[in-house]
Amino acid sequence: MKKLILTILALTTLSFAPQKEDAFDTGEYFKFRIHYGIVNAGYATLEVKDATINNKKVYHSVGKGYTTGMSKFFFKVEDLYESYFDKETGKPYRYVRKIDEGGYTKNQEGFFNQAENRVLVKDYKRKSEKTILVSEEVQDIVSAFYFLRNHPNIDKLKSGEAITIDMFFDEEITKFKLKFVGRQDITTKFGTVSTMVFKPLVQTGRVFKEKESLTLWITDDVNKVPIRIKADLAVGSLKADLDDYKGLKSPLKVKK
Repeated sequence: MKKLILTILALTTLSFAPQKEDAFDTGEYFKFRIHYGIVNAGYATLEVKDATINNKKVYHSVGKGYTTGMSKFFFKVEDLYESYFDKETGKPYRYVRKIDEGGYTKNQEGFFNQAENRVLVKDYKRKSEKTILVSEEVQDIVSAFYFLRNHPNIDKLKSGEAITIDMFFDEEITKFKLKFVGRQDITTKFGTVSTMVFKPLVQTGRVFKEKESLTLWITDDVNKVPIRIKADLAVGSLKADLDDYKGLKSPLKVKK
């Protein structure tokens, strides 16, 4: 549960890069239902809004994650992730990370200087700030979700091929690698949906059993919506399913 938002917001879409036309637009909204074993543990949401930074219109995405019911008593999660990113290039200007995961808290804000490949990180909890060098095409954890959904060659990937991306998280650049497995029709609350299946490579240890413990299903259409995630954890298993959506740029394709 401590990796709730990281799993939903980052590992769902780490294989894509920008194409000429966005797969999303202002008003898009996702709600994911998260199960830990047979328990309905919580929800995660993502929403795209409009904002203005330095007199320029940008996308403003807000991601939230929280536990519900009995899970809230055993392990309370209240996470907030935000990102402001360019409507044309997808590059981030600013991010917000404010989390409370079972008493583990963070309250940070980052400001990207794309011209100098730097990010100023302000830590409000520790009352400190630092400037960190980053790579030219770096993304924050939320902007990556949208930036990476738009890869022009995603439909041409072959089984076994993998793509990597640089992402700024926890004050450092992390390289994520995602392996394409194949295509599969799955049953969802919306009907039968054609999907592309991926295996994000993760670090083994306390949280995950092995490097390919995560499986991701995204819709095999122009939207490229993450519709299901499963994780084999060191203790138990985690599953997240798309529970509600609105504002898709193109209709979700569902087989009758």
